Amino acid sequence: MLSAGSNTGAVHSTARSPPTKPQGRHLRQPGGGTSAARQSRLRSKLGKDERNSSYKQESEYALHETLVAANANVGKPHNRIDNERQMLQIQGTGKILQGKTETNGNTVIPNQRPKETKGFSHNKEDGNKVVKRRKPVTVDTSKAKTSMEALKLSIRQLKWKEFPVGRRSACDIYWHGVSFHDNDNIVSGQVNKFPGMIEMLRKINLSRAVRTMQELFPEEYNFYPRSWILPEEYQLFSTQIRLAKDSDASLKPTFIVKPDGGSQGDGIYLIRDPSDLRVIAGSQTKQSVVQEYIHKPLLIDKLKFDIRLYVLVKSLEPLEIYIAKEGLSRFCTEPYQEPSQKNLSHVFMHLTNYSLNIQSGNFVHSNSLSSGSKRTFSSVLYRLASKGVDIKKVWSDIISLVIKTVIALVPELKVYYQADIPPGKPGPSCFQILGFDILLMKNLKPVLLEVNANPSMRIEHEQEVSPGVFEYVPSPVDEEVKVGVIRDTLRLMDPAQRKPPQQQEEMSVEVGSPEQGPGEGGVLPSLCLKQVFPKYTKQFSYLRTVERITALFLRFLGVKGNMRLGPTGFRTFIRNCKLSNSNLSMASVDILYIDITRRWSGMLPESRESGMGLQAFVEAFFYLAQRRFKSLSLREQVVSLLEVCEAQLENQVGGGPGGPLAEDSTSSARRSVSCSRTQPGRTPHPHYASTTSQALLAPQLYSPAVQRRASSQDYRLHQRLRPPQTHKASVDN
Repeated sequence: MLSAGSNTGAVHSTARSPPTKPQGRHLRQPGGGTSAARQSRLRSKLGKDERNSSYKQESEYALHETLVAANANVGKPHNRIDNERQMLQIQGTGKILQGKTETNGNTVIPNQRPKETKGFSHNKEDGNKVVKRRKPVTVDTSKAKTSMEALKLSIRQLKWKEFPVGRRSACDIYWHGVSFHDNDNIVSGQVNKFPGMIEMLRKINLSRAVRTMQELFPEEYNFYPRSWILPEEYQLFSTQIRLAKDSDASLKPTFIVKPDGGSQGDGIYLIRDPSDLRVIAGSQTKQSVVQEYIHKPLLIDKLKFDIRLYVLVKSLEPLEIYIAKEGLSRFCTEPYQEPSQKNLSHVFMHLTNYSLNIQSGNFVHSNSLSSGSKRTFSSVLYRLASKGVDIKKVWSDIISLVIKTVIALVPELKVYYQADIPPGKPGPSCFQILGFDILLMKNLKPVLLEVNANPSMRIEHEQEVSPGVFEYVPSPVDEEVKVGVIRDTLRLMDPAQRKPPQQQEEMSVEVGSPEQGPGEGGVLPSLCLKQVFPKYTKQFSYLRTVERITALFLRFLGVKGNMRLGPTGFRTFIRNCKLSNSNLSMASVDILYIDITRRWSGMLPESRESGMGLQAFVEAFFYLAQRRFKSLSLREQVVSLLEVCEAQLENQVGGGPGGPLAEDSTSSARRSVSCSRTQPGRTPHPHYASTTSQALLAPQLYSPAVQRRASSQDYRLHQRLRPPQTHKASVDN
């Protein structure tokens, strides 16, 4: 910041004249005013100063900050100007000396406070400036619970205002610790959680979302390990592994089992055979995901490690994604060996979870960013670059993985969002920081392990300072990464940044804006978050096919806040899109709805709502596309059916939920109810299953999606389980 002695032009601060005599000290002008000749000379000098370099303009801003920040503030002027407005005028180029006469004849008296206003304005005629400041951004942290130190530090650096116990009036930003529903009474502002994000990032739902994309885009989504959902796909899993082993006796795959709701490595274990799965409560298998284990990871210092990257989803509509330029590398604490029956239980060798490895006696806390059991990702990249690795290619692959994963999550998130904040209902906007756990294979291909809805943002760790005595000590690595992520997330969500460009320019040098620093007049570092979407929209927009299906689903829900499509809505969708014909009668449509809905209800026992959810609707849509366009690939079938539906709806007037849906509701509901009553024990529709793969499936797995996977994955299983070839860019372990 420039010193108070910088050359300045004239600065004005305006306020209405009070009805009574001003109290306290004030600014006095000798002689009761300024002569016309003197004003003319000053005006000429000011015009000359205006034509000088921008250095003097910056000096004016520095002068303003000095006046505002110091305890010795100026007060109201003694004299009236035009009987309506009073103006604090500091002219000339002399130094500001509190309580002393300046070279311009004005006397500055301390301990007076100017009235706060908003924005900056510039008078081109006389070169004077009216300096105004906006109110600080307010942040409600009463529900934050975790990440408090990093959050408080970030707010202090931005010079924003924190409300740790809440506030009666609305705040600009609400920081929740767990979910969107930590506080259900918010009707404005911004919340750092999306509705449904916790549910969508449970391991089963994440696997289902990615699996749907793998069916449409198998090559683009090959970064996620092959997965099976238990207990519903146990028979499929067992059969496919048995067939793979029968075809190649030397094949000895390893699998990792992850509980659906587990976190911090809790309940994770490795198996070599489906019979090794653990059971609870008798013979019932715990809900979990089984994945192929990556047995050829990239090693550094002979240790396995993963990468924690922080990703900001700034909005869903339009979709905005940012990736932190810095991340964490979390190392195992036992030298890695390929899995064998002897070392399957060595968690410090195979699992990179920080919460597990910190319990190891080999865990190293380091004050360095490039050593120890937790390091910065940039230090790892620097080390790889020294071995000739193409770091730009590694980053490009990681960015692609992140964008594709978020695109897979968006459809279901939109359904949750409209259920909690229906269109037209007052409510906050949302954003969220996600934690992506990524593993680099030996050939440098990134693999997605999981995504965390509530990644830890602690900047301290527990350390034993004496036998049996523990205390929290600062972690330089965590502080280096996490404070920047939180601070720059807040900067991006600053309400001033959402205003028109001209208003942003006016606010650009104010306290708390991205350009203003943590100290007086200091400058914050550049944003550590890089926008990757919509920046790379052209490369990835073709992947948003399921979002178009979601738009159809939301259109026919009918009731705001609902997340399940009833039989009436499904029939209306078929009718309005003109999908029924001689080969697909409305009776067949009812059977399709009943069978798919019943099967998905069995797979989602925790759901209390009846009807067809989005995932079930997507499955039904795939089935309809396959029936209508038999000679095309699945992706082409789905896109072709989407074009048919969208064209039909565009040609209709009032084709939304308030149009034909309302007209046909009574008759359609009556037919649907009667149909559902007469089909309680009906066997699955013959079109659901292929006769070549029925023997592989359990009764509860009759589904077009499952059948496609059973028929297409068996052939690829052997190749998928074999070790990948190492590229030339690989690093020697």
